[in-house]
Amino acid sequence: MRIRQISIFLENKPGQLSAICRALADADVNIATLSLADTADFGIVRMIVDDHEKAKSVLAEKGHVANVREVIAVCVPDRPGGMAEVMQVLDAAQANIEYSYAFAFHKGEKAVLVFRFDDNDKAESALKAAGFTTLGEDEIEV
Repeated sequence: MRIRQISIFLENKPGQLSAICRALADADVNIATLSLADTADFGIVRMIVDDHEKAKSVLAEKGHVANVREVIAVCVPDRPGGMAEVMQVLDAAQANIEYSYAFAFHKGEKAVLVFRFDDNDKAESALKAAGFTTLGEDEIEV
């Protein structure tokens, strides 16, 4: 299963993240998690929201460049070594990770690792074969 994530490109200056969060809040779009990476000139915010199409539309109206991409969310036990076990499977499959971030899901019980791979099908097959659960959009609590 896959989930869709919205990626927003921002100028690297004060107030940019606040502006997109406010625009989404005003449109009643809820953010489940986000990741922010920056360079000297721009940043990329990656978000999982409850309505990615609405989010993309709202942000485009505000002049932001936004894309929707499929990512894989892997559910793991929230304990030491959970991510290491996933990484072992991905290494064995020679899966190339483009980026990743994580968030707690039922704190103390589960964690969710979000990945974008150069070959999502290959990585997802390896994870499922190893017994890991990948989550669909309806399973992410937003």
